[in-house]
Formats: sequence, C-alpha cells, structure tokens
Amino acid sequence: MTRASVVGADMTTFGVHERTLTELFATAALGAYDDAGVGPDDIDALYFGNAMGGQTENDTHLAPAVAAQIGLAGIPCQRFEDACATSSNAFKNAVEAVEAGVHDTVLVGGVERCTPETGLGTGEMTRIFASASDRYYEQPTGLTFPGVFALHTKRHMHEYGTTEEQLAHVAVKNHANGTRNPNAHFGKEITVEDVLDSPVVADPFRLMDCCPFSDGASAVVVTSDENADSFDNPVDVGGVGHATDIVPLSAKPVVQATQAARDAASQAYEQAETSADEMDFAEVHDCFTGAEVMASEAIGFFEDGEGGPAAAEGRTAIDGDRPINPSGGLKAKGHPIGATGTGQIVELTEHLRNNAGERQIDGAERAVAHNLGGDAATTVVTVMEARE
Repeated sequence: MTRASVVGADMTTFGVHERTLTELFATAALGAYDDAGVGPDDIDALYFGNAMGGQTENDTHLAPAVAAQIGLAGIPCQRFEDACATSSNAFKNAVEAVEAGVHDTVLVGGVERCTPETGLGTGEMTRIFASASDRYYEQPTGLTFPGVFALHTKRHMHEYGTTEEQLAHVAVKNHANGTRNPNAHFGKEITVEDVLDSPVVADPFRLMDCCPFSDGASAVVVTSDENADSFDNPVDVGGVGHATDIVPLSAKPVVQATQAARDAASQAYEQAETSADEMDFAEVHDCFTGAEVMASEAIGFFEDGEGGPAAAEGRTAIDGDRPINPSGGLKAKGHPIGATGTGQIVELTEHLRNNAGERQIDGAERAVAHNLGGDAATTVVTVMEARE
C-alpha cells in the first residue's frame, strides 16, 4: 500500500557550515526542487523542522523565513519541534496531509546548526541538548544525553551480556561507511582498539562511541500516489509509525526495550503490509553506539540481545545480511538535530533509486528509517519501497 511518494530529495553536507539557517535550508530545498523537476509554484505547503534555533541562535519563527528564501512566501508553512525526531515528525505529517488530500505536493525538511560556528562551545551546546531530558528529575542532577543513553546501554549489557567491544564494532562499521558518503561529517577507517582507547565520556561510552555535533539541512518533495507517476524515479512511502514512551527515564518499565520504537515499527510495517524480514537495509538513530544496537532489535532486525553480537560478526555491514546505516549513520554522517530525520529519508530514496554510489545496497527494494527524540520517548519509523 502506498500512502504517498517522495519525488525529490537533497541534503547539504553534514559538518561545519558558516552559512545561516535559512541559507543552509535553501541549499537543500532548491536541490530537492531540481531533483523533482518542480518549482515553487508546484509546492502547496512547507512542513519544516528546526529544534533549537531559538536557543542557539535567537532565531525563531523560521518556517515563513525559510519559505521566503525559496519562493514559497504566501503558502501554508509550519514548523515542527520534537527533539532529534523533529523533521521525521514533519515528514509524517506531510505524508498524512497528502494522503488525506489536504495538499497535493509538500516540501518537507529540516535544518540545524550545532557546531561552534554558532558561537557556542561543546559545554553550552550539551546543556541545550539536555533541555530535551526531564526538567524536574534529570536536568537538576546534571544528566546529559551521553549519560541518558549510557543508562539505556548499561541495562542492555546487564540483561544480555552486550560488551564494549561489540559497541566498538558499530563505530568501526559506521566510520567505514562514512568514507563512502560524500555528505558525511566524518569518515575514516578506525579499529576496535581505536574506539576502546579513546577517552571515557559516560561509561560505557568513549569518545568514539558518540556522534558529533553537526550543521546541515535536508529536504524532500512529497506528493500523492496518484501524482507520483508523472515524476521520474518516485519512491513510495508504505508506512509511517509514530509512538511515544514514558518520561522520565526512571519510569520506563523496561528501559533498554525502547518501547516507542517497537510500537512505531509495528505501525509502519502494518501500514505497509510488510515485515522486518522484507527490509533490505535500515537507517537507524545511532546517536551512540549502544543506541544502534537497541534500535536494531526494536525494528525487528534481530532478537533481543542479538544486536551486539550481530554488529561484531559483520552482519550489519553494507555487505552483511542485515545492513544498517550505510550512510555512516549519525555516528559518522553527522547529527544536525532538525535535519537528521529527513536526512534518513534522503538516504533511503537514493538507495531505492539505485543511486547511492559506493555505498549502494545491491538490489535494494525496501528499507526502513528509525529516528528517535529525547530519551527515546518519541520515535518515528518509516517504511519506503521502490516503485515498480
């Protein structure tokens, strides 16, 4: 079943940018126009993601501001904020609007700047990121997101015996994939020893278990199933699941389960009338190596407790039987918060068009994207399929 289709996709490099938020988003948006072969007159609405512009750059009311830079002034424009799941939530709403006939064609995307180019150092940016944690039980203790996901991962290690070496294999694999992605923030060959020798950030995570702060933007053009045949290379959206979980972390019944991801994945597979077994690869939210292990189990690629061994055995490599994060993931491609969700949609679109260059998953016909927000209390899972 097709709910909507992606007919244009583009992104900036993820890394360090001097350009403003509006300039960055315009670069991705104009690229998506070109890819779709459309202009501003063909777009009925803008669904736009930005999580932190007000806190980092005193820049709010951004949806009409970016619209004015890309010829969309006058049409309905709305901004979404859902922590790291910001632009995937915008994408979900765009799919629903097109499917319901509210709009025919929507531009969706996101932008963020998180590097010192904002004028903010790592400490201040870490504090701003932590505003997505619980205000009353977590922030006063000084808990930041490396600590949040360290707690998730330590419980996973306790329950299943997952090891630091297995986590390190996730970093090694994603950095290797990043060398094949011209849009990646980082990409270099590293070893398990390099990861294990890097400084401890929050036990069990070391520096090379953590994704970087990045700047960047991404955008896609979404249209109806009926319109899609008039475009070159449409990619169909079969399902978009969206679920939430309890906040704070201490109140989650089974913290390492990341229950919202399991619920969102079930919704997405059911809508698309498919299953995890039918997916040729996945892009998942690996803000930390342990997060990829838990995500690989939550989306059904592996049984609980098998995600760590699978990473160590190479099963999640590009040439493995269950490839995960061929883009390099957040770990190597980078993580500009508001752009990450639609950045995953760009990656799925390129593979399903057989246009992903050196990192192409051979014969990819179906794929799934997993994007979480906060302490995994929000997750959006999207299933996409090449159009026959």
